[in-house]
Amino acid sequence: MEEEEKFKEVKNPQEFIDMYFPESESATSCIDCDKLAYDNKAGFLELFSLNDLRAIKQSYLNSQTRKLFYTMVLITRGEATEVIGHHRYTFSANQMYFIAENQLHAIESWSDDLKGIMCLFDADYFLLCLKHQIKLNNFPFFQIGQLPFINLSQRESTMMEHLFWKLQSEVALKATFNDDLLVRMFLNIILLESERIYNFRTPERIYVLSRKEQLAAKFQLLVNQKAIQLRKVSDYASLLNIHPHYLNDTVKEIVGASASAYIYKVIAEEAKSRLIQTSDTISMIAEELNFTDESYFSRFFKKQTGITPLQYRKKHKQH
Repeated sequence: MEEEEKFKEVKNPQEFIDMYFPESESATSCIDCDKLAYDNKAGFLELFSLNDLRAIKQSYLNSQTRKLFYTMVLITRGEATEVIGHHRYTFSANQMYFIAENQLHAIESWSDDLKGIMCLFDADYFLLCLKHQIKLNNFPFFQIGQLPFINLSQRESTMMEHLFWKLQSEVALKATFNDDLLVRMFLNIILLESERIYNFRTPERIYVLSRKEQLAAKFQLLVNQKAIQLRKVSDYASLLNIHPHYLNDTVKEIVGASASAYIYKVIAEEAKSRLIQTSDTISMIAEELNFTDESYFSRFFKKQTGITPLQYRKKHKQH
């Protein structure tokens, strides 16, 4: 309970704006589009200028947060010292860093000349980028046990800056469903380019982790592989040769959610992917995900997302 009192949970971009720009009417880095309204259930993406954030230091320095969405940051000038998880990093120009959903994060210092761009988005928004794309938790820089940053050459940094500029421009101009698809595609391109650079530059090693972080990383990997077949915390505790209570406490401390909540989240994300990216019936998806019947699957899905599978599919159906 002590840890929960130390940090603030940030659920969406509006809460981010309220926290960092309490007196500002418009906080996006996109001057032309002012404050863009997104339906949180349909996914969201928001962009911010580090220069704007830097101007209000008192709002973010030394504040610990768990953001219920993903963050990626490109630094083009200056220096930033931040804590991601339980590790401190100092980032500088020609670097990109990444913060996974629900990751404990704190900003310790930003230099006065810091410049760059911050992009916030949730899993639902990414799901609609392209059919059959890789999952967010497969990107190495979003995984526990992997370095959360990439070093860029000057050419790569310029390329990324251009891609973020294009992403921002499409956000400002989007007026139709097809325009929004362009925004999602540019987001996907940035992540795929980042992964390519990461795999080329980063040695194939896991940096030093505490025993608890190692356990949480192994648990996440197992769940990502076996969630359709194994639903109980005790199943994973048995595979890891530990007590279920210890596994649950450790995962909650490191990941920010109980072990069972993480298992359910992975199953729900898989269901969302199939609802959006396939034409399988609800009954077929329920069977594929190892639910006893469609009714049970629908109750599970609604408990996790607030809407039924059919409502989710209609909401996200691409024409």
